[in-house]
Amino acid sequence: MNSIIRRAGSDLTEPLRRLLEGDPGSWLRVEEYREDGTLVVKAEVPGINPEKDVDITLVGNELQIDVRHEEKNEHKDKRGYRSEFRYGTFSRTVTVPGPVDEKDIRASYNDGVLEVRIPIPEGAEAASRKIPITRGNATGAAGSGTGERASAAQT
Repeated sequence: MNSIIRRAGSDLTEPLRRLLEGDPGSWLRVEEYREDGTLVVKAEVPGINPEKDVDITLVGNELQIDVRHEEKNEHKDKRGYRSEFRYGTFSRTVTVPGPVDEKDIRASYNDGVLEVRIPIPEGAEAASRKIPITRGNATGAAGSGTGERASAAQT
């Protein structure tokens, strides 16, 4: 399975890749939407210190968000002492539409929600075009191309 994942490389979306690798708990769940020419990425990550526990990096058109979370609870009572802890690193890569200057990216943390705002370059919206689909052999090129290949193979 891992060899298939390695060959597929970046063609797989990150959540699917992590699921196939058997590590769905290590990816950061995000909400991603566009608002007024801005790509907004939100992640619910309560109980962290954003200055210490969050790294946001931009490599090419990939925005990488890494969050470290550590939680420790201690209970002391007449029957004894109990300590519980949870920790882990969560990450997510988001593809940014078009070239973006990292100085224009804004990140904030409020009430347990990390929000990253990425301005979308003007050309990125216009680059999307709908491709028409034809039915059947509308141009006749498919039939003639097959015959040409067949006759070329025979000679």
